[in-house]
Amino acid sequence: MDQKITTRVVIFTRDFKITGDIGLMPGVRLTDYMVETKLFIAVTDAEVTSIGGDGSIIATGFLDVNRDTIQFVQPLG
Repeated sequence: MDQKITTRVVIFTRDFKITGDIGLMPGVRLTDYMVETKLFIAVTDAEVTSIGGDGSIIATGFLDVNRDTIQFVQPLG
């Protein structure tokens, strides 16, 4: 069975910046993952901050992000 590769990303919604990890299968591009995913994207080791820069709102080991709220996502590193 193939192991997922952890990819660090930053996700922007209208109100929040979410930095965390998503699991991608080897050879799968982030764009393909975004197109194929269902309603929520699982993010691990996540930190949520407000776009206004008011500091960290929450840091958690797991967070589901509604795909429809995402404005853009960028891989880090």
